[in-house]
Amino acid sequence: MTAQTQPRKDLNNRNCAVVKVQFVGELTNIEGNVIMPLVKRNNETWVYMPQNTRQMKVITKNYLPLMVTFADYDVERLESNRTYVLTLLGSSQQQVQQSQTLTIRYTPSSATVLVDNKMVKGMNGVAQTTLPVGQHSYIVACDGYESEEGMVKLKASVPSNLQITLSKEATATQQSTVSQPIVAQQPVMQTPVTNSDNISILVKDGISIDMVRVEAGTFTMGATPEMESPFDWEKPTHQVTLTNDYYIGKYEVIQALWQAVMGKNPSKFKGDNLPVEQVSWDDCQEFISKLNKMTGKKFRLPTEAEWEYAARGGNKSRGYQYSGSNNLSDVAWYEDNSGKKTHAVGSKQSNELGIYDMSGNVSEWCQDRWGYYSSSSQTNPIGANSESLRVRRGGYWGDYAGCRSSCRFSTALGRRFMTLGLRLILSE
Repeated sequence: MTAQTQPRKDLNNRNCAVVKVQFVGELTNIEGNVIMPLVKRNNETWVYMPQNTRQMKVITKNYLPLMVTFADYDVERLESNRTYVLTLLGSSQQQVQQSQTLTIRYTPSSATVLVDNKMVKGMNGVAQTTLPVGQHSYIVACDGYESEEGMVKLKASVPSNLQITLSKEATATQQSTVSQPIVAQQPVMQTPVTNSDNISILVKDGISIDMVRVEAGTFTMGATPEMESPFDWEKPTHQVTLTNDYYIGKYEVIQALWQAVMGKNPSKFKGDNLPVEQVSWDDCQEFISKLNKMTGKKFRLPTEAEWEYAARGGNKSRGYQYSGSNNLSDVAWYEDNSGKKTHAVGSKQSNELGIYDMSGNVSEWCQDRWGYYSSSSQTNPIGANSESLRVRRGGYWGDYAGCRSSCRFSTALGRRFMTLGLRLILSE
């Protein structure tokens, strides 16, 4: 009743909604579409927000910033004269995080080591880095050798050590000798190429992954002038250069593919050709690991920069606000046309590169840890070094503002929502 008994008007002279944030601790600020000032009542902070607001960012003294998307809690958007209660519990997401040392010993000593897609300098076949406790990815690669990659979980109690010995690649003669039996026994490893810009990789039971090539290039990342009403965390704009071509999923990962790889379907809205949702970042890593073993490929989640560059149309970009158009209904399932549910992938128009649903349907996990932008130019950025939250991109079926190609949010890597899925990357 607070919104009605103690009302506050928005800029359009309409009564606001009130979100009562309950938190035992020091809450320092709320960012977003807030009608200030905040009202403090013991362990409650009253936040007045205009109707139709969909997100807020909560900043506290001892914990990491938390982006709250109301649809994740079955509230599509705030309504005028309504009072909502948001209860925050202290968790392991403290800013002062435990860290641990990862040591990778590798042969040959000339190999390159990447941890979380960031190069780690080694010497005499030993690379060492200190990271937050938790799961991290690693790649060890060297010309003339088969690369090795995987995941390692750091524990606070003891340092982690890996011993990696790369195997030499087969010669052309050896490859021609052994390749036919392998293909005959495992046809899922075939990769039919339809043309230089599109590939289709057969996985299992007639299920394929269609991918579009994105050529390397330079673009302006963030809230460029065509992006209407951007959030502060979409700024400042900055120049980003991606030096390598890559393939990105033509479609969001569908439930039929997830089921074929994982043997189960966690989605709220069921359908083989609907995007999979209710999958955490950790779930996606497990899915990708199994998919790579099945196909012999090296799929991964996109970096945030790779995602935005592809959404904007790469080097074929026409400068649209959304992925493929300035008219959102042409390219996206969103709050005005979705019927509050997901839809079959590829049923709207594609963007300039022939990629579908990068605006709307479900938002998509990225590989990066969450971090704020700087104005400095960057080459092949991979996100923050220590943040535990991960980036999500692309808007969803109940969203509008998030469908901008520059819009970005953060989410804890263990969370699962019916608004959040994934799209795959395959590096050349």
